[in-house]
Amino acid sequence: MSEWTFLTNHALVLSLLAKHPRITALDLAESIGVRERAIRRIIADLEAAGYIKKKKEGRRNTYTIDLNMPLRHQTHQHVAIGNFLEALAWERVAGNPPPPRPRGRRPGSSRHRPGPGGTAERGASPLPSKR
Repeated sequence: MSEWTFLTNHALVLSLLAKHPRITALDLAESIGVRERAIRRIIADLEAAGYIKKKKEGRRNTYTIDLNMPLRHQTHQHVAIGNFLEALAWERVAGNPPPPRPRGRRPGSSRHRPGPGGTAERGASPLPSKR
């Protein structure tokens, strides 16, 4: 059975670029445990989608991240990349903009609130009944 992780390689690359904007593709590959060619494809994906921009500085690239871009999955498009990175223990540096406000419903305006067992259904019991 293979090991699995909660983060995709794209998320890992993005989080490492946020922490180390001048990291090389080879260093990224070694950190994540994939080939350099795969890292270059991921960087190209992130750049084409507008999540990152790269600027050549000397022999290296410097990467900047658009912190206001939303996560891509439809269930989490209300979360900005900057907030996601902060959840992964990335710290904003002075001069970076404040975290974007989530779009959508206001806090506390949820239609369904968790019940006694943490479920979202009203009146739902946390344990199945034995009948």
